[in-house]
Amino acid sequence: MIEQRWLQKQATCVALGLAAALLATAATAQTKPAQTAKDKPAEVYKPIPGFDLSSIDTSVDPCNDFYKFSCGKFAGNHPIPSDQPGVDQFYALYNVNTQSLNGILTKAAAGGASRTANEQKIGDYYKSCMDTETIEAKGLTPLKPLLDQIDAVESPSELAPLAGKLQRNGIDVFFSYGEQQDFKDASKQIAYIDQGGLGLPERDYYLRTGAKDEALRKQYVEHVAKMLTLAGTPADQAKKDADAILAFETKLAKASMPVTERRDPEKVYHLQTIATFNESFPADAFGAFRTTIQSPEITEINNANPEFISSMVSTVQDTDINTLKAYMRYHLLTGAANRLPKKFDDENFDFYGRILTGQPQQSAHWKRCSNAVNGALGEALGQVYVSQYFAGDSKAKMLEMVHDIEHAMDRDIDQLDWMSAETKARAKEKLQGVANKIGYPDKWRDYSKLEIKADDALGNKFRSVAFENDRQLRKIGQPVDHSEWGMTPPTVNAYYDPSMNDINFPAGILQPAFYDPKQDDAVNYGHIGAVIGHELTHGFDDEGRKFDAKGNMTDWWTAEDAKKFETRTDCLVNEYGSFTAVDDVKVNGKLTLGENTADNGGLVLAYLAYLERAKTNKVDLNAKIDGYTAPQRFYIAYAQNWCENSRPEVIRQQVLTDPHSPDHFRANGAIVNQPGFAAAFSCKKGAPMVPANSCRVW
Repeated sequence: MIEQRWLQKQATCVALGLAAALLATAATAQTKPAQTAKDKPAEVYKPIPGFDLSSIDTSVDPCNDFYKFSCGKFAGNHPIPSDQPGVDQFYALYNVNTQSLNGILTKAAAGGASRTANEQKIGDYYKSCMDTETIEAKGLTPLKPLLDQIDAVESPSELAPLAGKLQRNGIDVFFSYGEQQDFKDASKQIAYIDQGGLGLPERDYYLRTGAKDEALRKQYVEHVAKMLTLAGTPADQAKKDADAILAFETKLAKASMPVTERRDPEKVYHLQTIATFNESFPADAFGAFRTTIQSPEITEINNANPEFISSMVSTVQDTDINTLKAYMRYHLLTGAANRLPKKFDDENFDFYGRILTGQPQQSAHWKRCSNAVNGALGEALGQVYVSQYFAGDSKAKMLEMVHDIEHAMDRDIDQLDWMSAETKARAKEKLQGVANKIGYPDKWRDYSKLEIKADDALGNKFRSVAFENDRQLRKIGQPVDHSEWGMTPPTVNAYYDPSMNDINFPAGILQPAFYDPKQDDAVNYGHIGAVIGHELTHGFDDEGRKFDAKGNMTDWWTAEDAKKFETRTDCLVNEYGSFTAVDDVKVNGKLTLGENTADNGGLVLAYLAYLERAKTNKVDLNAKIDGYTAPQRFYIAYAQNWCENSRPEVIRQQVLTDPHSPDHFRANGAIVNQPGFAAAFSCKKGAPMVPANSCRVW
């Protein structure tokens, strides 16, 4: 879900690529018919059971295809709605949580003198977003100041300060800039600059050959031209501008680093003094950019991709100024589209939703606006959400499970026959240093300086983005706040942060089906326990292993152990790289290596932890519930984390851009490597789910 995974938040998430695509689409799209704040959700969403008997297909031999056994009936029971690119467990819970948020927001939007300051902000943000009549009436007027500034540009020297102003409002042009912990000294917060400025999902969309990719680029040009035409550019000129924009972005793409390389933190870390870095830009240009984006003074910066920055500067200098103005105009329009009149929003969705993900219709407006508030004021809204939906002993039970799984990893490290005592000691040191964050922050964010108006949808969006941008940049040069969260409490996801060395589980994912207090431990350890193990294992995957207990990027492995580790991860690269996801597109085993390592290791750890918990609680593992033993329920619960029904377009986009494997392979790809699976289902060695040779890292 985090595109720039080693910069800014540096987090590694559990949510599958499909869920990330679904939620990204949900966050940017608006509904087809105009709606007002009076509209009510048409459907009542209910959580999927923690142990979903209705999805199990007993006609399938679990030893042949465990995903089809555990999830074979899911697609039939969960047809894809026309306003979604797919349905899966993450999105099902996302709908339930969004429904809960909407109830909170509808009440807050109703007003009343008794509203708290935070209730005023979340209520008025939601109200303005839902008020499509006012959005239509205003037209492009809210964008006119920025559009006029773009039109007034006469020379390249004026681009840097304008780029800063656009980026401060969340408009991605030319490159990206922000704050991160220093990879080599996690106690420091520094500035970074990185590749960016593309309208298509990532670099290879511009460079791949073949009929599908060529057709997609043609559709992108048509979309860009339509957006420019809607904003007043004559059709002939808009077509010329769109062609020129594609050519300009293609040059940026050629200088960009491939997604597989960006997984290596060492390749995106190049610390420079600001004096050295300024030599990359024309005189005073970067200083002018930092002034308008409101960055503090900096003495050093991580130039994540020096080759890109150098190429970007020369490309801008060699490009006609009118093309650059059209480029900025388009990115402003597409970045603001979901708070602009319907014709802009519909066109933007047509390309980024219908064409890229195969979603026929936009999602309901109340969903878009509810989650927009979560994005803008996540801890103000999350504080209310937590009080209503994460009460009781949920946090304590989760912490118990986390400790069980951490203890399982500690024991498992002792038993590794391929790792030396020296590296084991350092691994245990890192494990013992992992901080556990569950549910919500210990202290809530202060939004008192953020202005929210009930009749200013686009202004609220821009001000909230600028507020967060300022908050992040102010951290440069300040002590690290280890209590800070990178996700809002209602988020259906979890993550590991290597610089913080912490695992994080928002309250939003600690709901059925992932965590169900009504289910037995076998189910919960299979569901959320595997998620916990997944995040913990990220600290020791091919990326996380490069960071030590304090969050510093350092090599704490012996050379021989590192070589053995790579041999074991190569096994996973080859295994997952053999899976065909859709049409002729195979899973990228190198791109998905970290997530696949975490899935495999996390499931092993969750099972070991469950067996210990069952022993402590004197559970009869052979006793059956719903017709299945405890080990069987554990593995079925894990596989059901990945039950899904998806459109081929969104799967294709996921495989090409996302570090998570498609759902089917997240289930079966991990199951074939589990030492406890064969006994649980009486599978014979050599069966498809119990191959003669399997992979094991952790």
